[in-house]
Amino acid sequence: MTNTTHLPTLYLSPPDVAAILRRQGMAETLRGMHDAIHADYLRWQDFDKNARIGCHSDLGVIELMPIADDRTYAFKCVNGHPGNGRFGLPTVMAFGVIARVDTGAPEFLSELTLTTAVRTAAMSALAARALARPESRVMALIGNGAQSEFQALAFHHLLGIAEIRLYDTDPRATDKLIANLRNTAGLRLLRCDNVAQAVRGADIVTTVTADKTQATILTRDLLEPGMHVNAVGGDCPGKTELHADVLRAARVFVEYEPQTRIEGDLQQMEPDFAVTELWQVLQGHQPGRTDDRQITVFDSVGFALEDFSALRYMRDCAQLHGIGQDLALIPRFADPKDLFGLIGALAGGVDGTPSPVAPRREPELV
Repeated sequence: MTNTTHLPTLYLSPPDVAAILRRQGMAETLRGMHDAIHADYLRWQDFDKNARIGCHSDLGVIELMPIADDRTYAFKCVNGHPGNGRFGLPTVMAFGVIARVDTGAPEFLSELTLTTAVRTAAMSALAARALARPESRVMALIGNGAQSEFQALAFHHLLGIAEIRLYDTDPRATDKLIANLRNTAGLRLLRCDNVAQAVRGADIVTTVTADKTQATILTRDLLEPGMHVNAVGGDCPGKTELHADVLRAARVFVEYEPQTRIEGDLQQMEPDFAVTELWQVLQGHQPGRTDDRQITVFDSVGFALEDFSALRYMRDCAQLHGIGQDLALIPRFADPKDLFGLIGALAGGVDGTPSPVAPRREPELV
């Protein structure tokens, strides 16, 4: 039955998203997310695009990532706080909204902490399919934190990666990854003692570290002919993972150049350093890898178009499986000009006397 007191907004909580992932399976979800992002990159020109807006502090960053086409507006609000572990909070937390362009009405509100992990991994796989050698079977995964399992599974299920060499400065992170993925059929996990050991002989190197520092996780001497580097962790000003000489030795691809020059590993380079936006490769306007010995780098910082794709994909999954809740976010009332009168309609009358207020319940962290 339609609720006449509010416009319906579908809400997906973290347990709802987890339920979708369990019902569909991670492989199917990653494929669906990959295909949704790919479809939207193929219509790149349809979108009103902007670099994300960041509020930076010494402890982290909070960012707004808006994007729209002629029918749908979407945004993600996301943070990055490497010290959050001491509070029992994720380094990255996010939520997002889909709204109608014609009315502004929000149709969908979702958690994007779990969903962002899936979309980031799917985006990595999408770029690698265009840039890595097709016969790639071995990947080094540097940084084994919250994003690592999703990256591992995306490359395994979508690109056929059969062996992943793991390294993290915190051995417990690697323990966690191995425990979570130990039953993944056809995937061999190898613990390594350092970056050099993990990278040696790898077809693809994925760096996904969290520290908000200008680091050099990967240096020029570690590169090998034909290697593809998937650089995920350098995603805000002052935070890098690759030595500048790695970029100089490679053909570099980015999502949205104005944003990557500020936030990616590209921030180290001179303003005229040549890069190619990935949509140009996916649409066939520019080549990707041009030979088997070429080194390629995907300097990934995450772009709002991917969140647009992720939101619409998860909305469609929720509707397919009947998962989610009807949220009373926007009121509906007979006279849109009589906002004050709505108080009485919803609260049972306004006579100037304060109504009893129920005790506030503190939300439970899950």
